[in-house]
Amino acid sequence: MVDLATRKLPLAGRHGGSATVRLTPAAPASRISLRAPSDSIGDLSQALGLQMPNRPKTSASANGRHALWLGPDEWLVIDENGADLVGLAASAGVLHSAVDVSHRNTAVIVSGPGAEATLSGGCPQDLSLQAFPVGACSRTLFGKVEVVLLRLDEETFRVEVWRSFSDYAFGLLAEAAEDASL
Repeated sequence: MVDLATRKLPLAGRHGGSATVRLTPAAPASRISLRAPSDSIGDLSQALGLQMPNRPKTSASANGRHALWLGPDEWLVIDENGADLVGLAASAGVLHSAVDVSHRNTAVIVSGPGAEATLSGGCPQDLSLQAFPVGACSRTLFGKVEVVLLRLDEETFRVEVWRSFSDYAFGLLAEAAEDASL
């Protein structure tokens, strides 16, 4: 019998927020950092089951899967159902690099009417609905850490953060949520 390490969720049991904001650790998800040339995107889109976005600050979502444009040849693909994204990308049979980052990242769902104000408490980017509409995504800073933001709806954001910085990010979000309710 082989003993396997059990990976503990970094934000297990953490909840926070205020009268206007809820902070909820996201459920475990599979993730890949995907790099590919433009002529591979059609086949990768078909293999992954969603049209890979090709413009800054855009994303595509279908059936619990999200593809976030991070750069001209770079995407973060998240599957909330735990699919084998590396295997799906490989089935496209085209040039690409897919690195499983499922255990590197975790996420916090920031929701409620004060979500935008909460994130603005640590993010220099304009997150107003006009500048950052539903479906917008961006790699940015929150406090002192790099995060990837995805606006899921008018009052809900997914904040992807490296697990080693997740306690700091959650704590800062909790402080900002308190300020947003004032």
